Amino acid sequence: MIQLIKLREHPELSKRAAMWFHQKWQYPLEAYEESIEACITQELAVPQWYLAMDGDIIAGGLGVIENDYHNRKDLTPNVCAVYVEKSFRCRGIAGELLNLVRTDMKEKGVDTLYRSF
Repeated sequence: MIQLIKLREHPELSKRAAMWFHQKWQYPLEAYEESIEACITQELAVPQWYLAMDGDIIAGGLGVIENDYHNRKDLTPNVCAVYVEKSFRCRGIAGELLNLVRTDMKEKGVDTLYRSF
């Protein structure tokens, strides 16, 4: 059964999550580590990181950051790094993660989220 988690509530997974996102997107590991650390240690709405876990396996994940590398600095925050492992696709996991993010961010006072293409 898939469990959706907020990384700020599971700091023990931070290094593993950073490596997983790095492997999926080939963006520098240090950038993920820094953003996830900020998610865990700061009480700001952004950044935030989320995982879908199947037991001990990361099935999927995504983040919310200020800007996902586009020129529209006014369109913030951005959903980023959305990924579901191939063996877990077509089960609605990405949709469940997005629903969790929408609800969680609304509780933090963020009513609008953006994504880049």
